[in-house]
Amino acid sequence: MKNHLVQLQELGLKDYKETWDYQQKIFQEIIDSKIRNRRESTSKPTQNSLLLVEHPHVYTLGKSGDLSNLLLTEEQLALKKATFYKINRGGDITYHGPGQIVGYPILDLENFFTDIHQYLRLLEEMVILTLAEYGLKTERSEGETGVWLDVGTPFARKICALGVRASRWVTMHGFALNVNTNLGYFDHIIPCGIKGKAVTSLHVELGKKEVSEKEVKEKLLKHFSNLFEAELQTNQELKAL
Repeated sequence: MKNHLVQLQELGLKDYKETWDYQQKIFQEIIDSKIRNRRESTSKPTQNSLLLVEHPHVYTLGKSGDLSNLLLTEEQLALKKATFYKINRGGDITYHGPGQIVGYPILDLENFFTDIHQYLRLLEEMVILTLAEYGLKTERSEGETGVWLDVGTPFARKICALGVRASRWVTMHGFALNVNTNLGYFDHIIPCGIKGKAVTSLHVELGKKEVSEKEVKEKLLKHFSNLFEAELQTNQELKAL
């Protein structure tokens, strides 16, 4: 039985390692449930979650990433009040920090479709449709995950990074959309290991001091629900059931 309910949890500002551990816990619970179903020949529905969070300054390096793309020493990281983690997602190095909306869909794709390529393209489409509501034309860049502006020109710049992990069709990690992000922190890495490509943020593109992150989240969730044909439930709604 396919379960299209997705439990939405807004975690606010939360330490990266704490959130990673929490993701891993939910991820493992879904996998354990699938193994139990297979072992016991049952078909109990598996759960899906979507975590929205903002992190203090942190750099993360994917399993195939190159440490030389981090341009800071441990001492310089400390001065920047930033942390660094090597993690088990795909992709190279990226930055998370205040003013950035980070989303971690922890989905059993067997509830939706079994295609990682389609999964990544739908996450990108969710962001593309959201930014279109602000009058921005964004697109994919061939061979590079994420969402970009002015692809194929000297002014190409990335506004949203993607990096995921999947096991037994269960996903973790996800996307990071720059909304009011301090882009100076990207100067200390070679973002995603791609030299000569700039990074941007929604408030910079709109020429605004600040953009409502609450409004951006609402638009992202609307498009997520439509694209994945999912029904989002908050913790409060779940408790009321």
